[in-house]
Amino acid sequence: MEWEAPALVLSAAPYGESSAIIHLLTEEHGLFHGLSRGGAARAGRALWQPGNLVRAVWRGRLPEQLGNLSGELVHGSAARVMSAPLALAMLASVCAVADGSLPEREPHPRIFDLLTRFFALISLDPEMAAWNGMAALLRWEASLLADLGYGLDLSACAVTGATEGLAWVSPRTGRAVSDSGAGTWRPRLLRLPGLFLDESDPGTRADWRDGLRLTGHFLARDAFGQHHRPLPAARLRLADMIGAEPD
Repeated sequence: MEWEAPALVLSAAPYGESSAIIHLLTEEHGLFHGLSRGGAARAGRALWQPGNLVRAVWRGRLPEQLGNLSGELVHGSAARVMSAPLALAMLASVCAVADGSLPEREPHPRIFDLLTRFFALISLDPEMAAWNGMAALLRWEASLLADLGYGLDLSACAVTGATEGLAWVSPRTGRAVSDSGAGTWRPRLLRLPGLFLDESDPGTRADWRDGLRLTGHFLARDAFGQHHRPLPAARLRLADMIGAEPD
C-alpha cells in the first residue's frame, strides 16, 4: 500500500537512534502514523515540526502496518511562529487536540481544511496571532466536536425556542440558552461568546477565555473523556496564557 498527499504534521516522537514516529493529518486518509528514518536527525527534525504542511509519502507492505514516511516541506508554519510564544502555544494546542481526539485513518476533510487555513493565518503575522486567530481556533474546536459527534446546538434557546439573544450553553446538553431563558440556572451555565454565532466577530480577550472554557468543557468530557484521557497539556497551557493576559 502506498499513498502521497499533502499532510499536516501533528506530532513527532524520537524512535531509536535517529528515526521518529510521525503523526500526520491528511484530507483523504485522516490521521495517519508512520516511521521516518532519519526523522530525529537535524534535517528530519526541521521537516517534521508540528504545524508544518508537507508533501508526504507513506509506504507499507500491508495497510495495517505502521509504514515508512518520507516527505518534503510545503509550508513551514512552525519556524514562522517560533519566536512568538502565544502563536506557538496556539499551534501546539490545535496539533495536540487533533492528534489526541481524531480516530486513526478516518477522513475528516473539513477539519483538515480549517486547520490548514488556521496555520496559514497565524504564520502570516505571528505577533498578531491572537487577534487574528483565536476566534478561528475556537470555531475550529467547535467544528471538531461536531465532526466527532459531540456538536453544540446553537440554533435556538433550549428553554424558550428563541433564536435571538443566545448568551449561554448548558454544560450538560450543549444546547444554547438565551439570557431571558437562563433564569436561576445562569450561574451553572457556560457563557456563549458571540464569535461562535458570527464568523466576522474576532472576539475580545474575555470572549477567548470564555470560549476556551466552553469548548474545553466538551472536549474534556466527550472527545477525550470518553477515551479516559485528559485534555492535552498544550491545550491547558494555552488557556492559562489567555487567562493571564489583561483585557
